[in-house]
Amino acid sequence: MVPPAAVLLVQARRLRRDTPRLPDAALPWVGRVEGPDPLRLLVLGDSTAAGVGADTQDEALPGNVARELAARTGRGVEWRAVGRNGATSRDLITDFLDDATSQPVDVVLLSIGANDALGLRPRRAFARDVNTLLTRLREVSPLVIMSSLPSFVQFELLPQPLKWNLYLHSRSLEDAARALVARTPGVHMSPPPPKYTEGFFATDLFHPSASGYRDWGRFAIDDAADAGLL
Repeated sequence: MVPPAAVLLVQARRLRRDTPRLPDAALPWVGRVEGPDPLRLLVLGDSTAAGVGADTQDEALPGNVARELAARTGRGVEWRAVGRNGATSRDLITDFLDDATSQPVDVVLLSIGANDALGLRPRRAFARDVNTLLTRLREVSPLVIMSSLPSFVQFELLPQPLKWNLYLHSRSLEDAARALVARTPGVHMSPPPPKYTEGFFATDLFHPSASGYRDWGRFAIDDAADAGLL
């Protein structure tokens, strides 16, 4: 009988080999939504902060979150994105956190955890890194919104048993993150995403499309507004 771990390893390698590698969103990774008294928005994270799946960052997560913030608050928004495709929570700390915290901002959207789950990082290591990220980000921002981890069980691209195991591990990592968020003032974590809509995924069937990022931005800011944070 083939050990389950070996099956997962083979499936993970095949997934990385066969999945088309989409580019980051084109530069610039900064932008503005016109309006009075602009809010400063930082989007920090992995491939979703890098805008993979969309042509530009304006069509990706930063632009969509900025427009939703502007609509909710009646204020302008100046946004920038920081991160890298494939980044783990540890990578954000070592490679990007100093830049991300180099200037004060009003809102941070943190999107991290997918690659920690894909790499089967231990729950304790992920929790330690998330704690570091949240602590440092709160030093420069009164509000940090952390996205939930992807709902891997909805990814048609993923084969079984890899899909189910990734789903279970991601839920364990997310539980650890939620426990930290619950005791960290000024930090809010979005709920698990609803069923992904048709057209949510880009052509690689893994990253969001421009339409998917639009859904995500609306979902994150609607939830934050409903929680009374805006």
